[in-house]
Amino acid sequence: MGKTEASRIVSVQAGDRLPEREFKPDNIQSFLYNAILFNAHRIHYDYPYATEVEGYPGLVVPGPLIGDWLNQCVEEWLGEDGRLQSIEYSNRVAAYTGDTLYSGGEVLEVDPHSGQVKVEVFVKNESGEVVAPGKATAQLHV
Repeated sequence: MGKTEASRIVSVQAGDRLPEREFKPDNIQSFLYNAILFNAHRIHYDYPYATEVEGYPGLVVPGPLIGDWLNQCVEEWLGEDGRLQSIEYSNRVAAYTGDTLYSGGEVLEVDPHSGQVKVEVFVKNESGEVVAPGKATAQLHV
């Protein structure tokens, strides 16, 4: 065990904030992401359908993409010092291409003996409304 690994678990405390990231999804990102998932729902790529038929104000950002941003938030915070063990989240509010979204989180609980860390994560919109709340469990090296 290296000093860096030992010092990281000792320095992590409940209340620590994870760095926030900003996202501004566009039509191309949404289209390509949905193509990878074979998700052909028109609310993600057909503006007239999304707005006129479904009644959305714009193209809807894919929910799994928002979930990926939550994963990335934890993974980037961990760096080489640990790994994500589990994550759960729920898409609560629709987000639209062109919106500015922010991911972040806060450490809820730390077990310095096992290295397990419980984290609350979120994606918020520009109004500060939580689009997707979640909880993650990470394992820091001890």
